[in-house]
Amino acid sequence: MSRPRIVIVGAGFAGYRAARTVARAARGRADITVLNPTDYFLYVPLLPQVAAGILEPRRVTVSLADTLQQTRLVLGEAGRIDLDARTVHYDDPEGNSGTLPYDRLVLTVGSVNKLLPIPGVAEHAHGFRGLPEALYLRDHITRQIELAASADNAAECEARCTFVVVGAGYTGTEVAAQGQLFTDALVRAHPLRTGMRPRWLLLDVAERVLPELDERLSRTAGGVLRERGVEVRMGTSVREATHDGVVLTDGESVATRTLAWCVGVRPDPLTESLGLPLERGRLVVEPSLQVPGRPEVFACGDMAAVPDLEDPGQYTPMTAQHAWRQGRVAGDNVAASLSRGELRPYRHRDLGFVVDLGGVKGAANPLGVPLSGLPAGLVTRGYHLAAMPGNRVRVAADWLLDAVLPRQAVQLGLVRSWSVPLDTASPELARVPDGREPQPVSGPGTADAGTNPAGTDPSDTNPPTPGPTRKHEKQPKQPKQSNHPKQSKQSKRSTQPGGEPARRAGPDNRSEGGH
Repeated sequence: MSRPRIVIVGAGFAGYRAARTVARAARGRADITVLNPTDYFLYVPLLPQVAAGILEPRRVTVSLADTLQQTRLVLGEAGRIDLDARTVHYDDPEGNSGTLPYDRLVLTVGSVNKLLPIPGVAEHAHGFRGLPEALYLRDHITRQIELAASADNAAECEARCTFVVVGAGYTGTEVAAQGQLFTDALVRAHPLRTGMRPRWLLLDVAERVLPELDERLSRTAGGVLRERGVEVRMGTSVREATHDGVVLTDGESVATRTLAWCVGVRPDPLTESLGLPLERGRLVVEPSLQVPGRPEVFACGDMAAVPDLEDPGQYTPMTAQHAWRQGRVAGDNVAASLSRGELRPYRHRDLGFVVDLGGVKGAANPLGVPLSGLPAGLVTRGYHLAAMPGNRVRVAADWLLDAVLPRQAVQLGLVRSWSVPLDTASPELARVPDGREPQPVSGPGTADAGTNPAGTDPSDTNPPTPGPTRKHEKQPKQPKQSNHPKQSKQSKRSTQPGGEPARRAGPDNRSEGGH
């Protein structure tokens, strides 16, 4: 009798936990395969610290091969799933196609950047969902400060020193908090930069920072940002993005070369391609995480609309805390389904939340106890060390070194603006050229906006045409050099109104990411 074949698509919070759980339960009696574009699990909550130069990139990654030793890792992206034939069709990193047959399928493809129908955003903004985007932002911030220091006029210097973050949820708040400290350090370290004043704007249509949290702690977080000089603009967003700045919804024009897009997430486009019932773009599942009518298929994490048994009629939010817990239930239920055991429904209890505001400050609500300042900062870092499935010593060492040594203000130039477009179904992968002639591009978020000052690498402003994308993802248009750029077709098709989705607070409170 052949061994059952279990295929897990995605290795984010849900997929990684499911693989680890089912491998432990199967005890070698099943063939377990994990299909993922990268060979690592990404601990998304610490990405802002990578962008701010606190942590080295590999610190927030955990090797799948080393920690999932009873599973087979297949590098690739799922392009099509044939539910009737029980096969997963994928493309590997070198463009070769493959097929994975299954007896049990666990879908955990996660989410991608949410797009809104705002002119110019898809062309000029950059998201914050994957490691390439964090690496790009780190280099980009460093480059803008260096170019500002050598600028010939005050207007250019001011524009390069202005950084706009849209979305005051968990991710946007931490990016602004960490980024502001990072740019201040870059300026303070050089006597010739004393006249420069980095300016950070945090925008959101909500009434307050971190609207999903308790109002008192939300007020505390907003106060910390304002004390540091971050311009917190609530009830305000971007109306248009152009090659030299943004226009806000209140009519103000802001000259900038940086537009970070942190307004929330939407399910991976693969979810829609399945042709199954959806709830606001998420795949409808039963409390046992099985897909209705497909008992051999399980789904969890950001892509799944999991009934919230603690709040009847609602679905669990798209957070890493839920994805991590759902992964465990999915793994247990997959193993139970193979042995004809009893499947259990997904239930949860909130553990609280943590938000790192940089330095020694934070905001936290562990087990319902509100904390702020230094105690919250200590709880936040302690939680992350406990929650990470690996690299704890290395992360703690980086934190210690950051406390006693200045940060390395060096741009490596490994990730270019054109390789991390906002409108992509694969934020965990940097785009690669296909060899065709590059086309020029400029705008907020690119290395250069219309000129090529000394020190700017021309290759960052001349993006090659991106290479192959997944079969269910349309090839995005190249950005156009225009004051009124058009939005890409995919963003028009898949956007929905609104800002960052309401999310129940949780210690690991970002969406899961990675697939």
